[in-house]
Amino acid sequence: METFNTSIFPKGEKAPSDYFSGGTAWVHILKPNEENLNCQIGNVIFEPKCRNNWHSHGGGQILIVTSGTGCYQEKGKPVQILNPGDIVNILPGIIHWHGAGPDSEFTHIAINPNTQNGIVEWLQPVTEEEYNNL
Repeated sequence: METFNTSIFPKGEKAPSDYFSGGTAWVHILKPNEENLNCQIGNVIFEPKCRNNWHSHGGGQILIVTSGTGCYQEKGKPVQILNPGDIVNILPGIIHWHGAGPDSEFTHIAINPNTQNGIVEWLQPVTEEEYNNL
């Protein structure tokens, strides 16, 4: 199992288990949401196999992968493998999930723009069957 401890940001707070499964994730908010800029930015670290629930963002989301190997999937589409330097542009309202691969910790910066349209709508967990179909 690969572990990366090279983040320039603090590990952050443990993410709520209501919205993450398969392991532990930590979130460090780099830029809180505010009306003047309507944007929230966070650094998220996932243990191997940890992923978030299916969800969508009213304002869309941008992921910038900084370390490890991860996964991203939109509802009804194949899983994409993510590596450091990858950028994922997620349009508003697209149902998706993201998280670590089975053998690697995974870190990304999550940018939530247009927060006046909603930050996140959480849905059901990604099942073991869905995750294991990687």
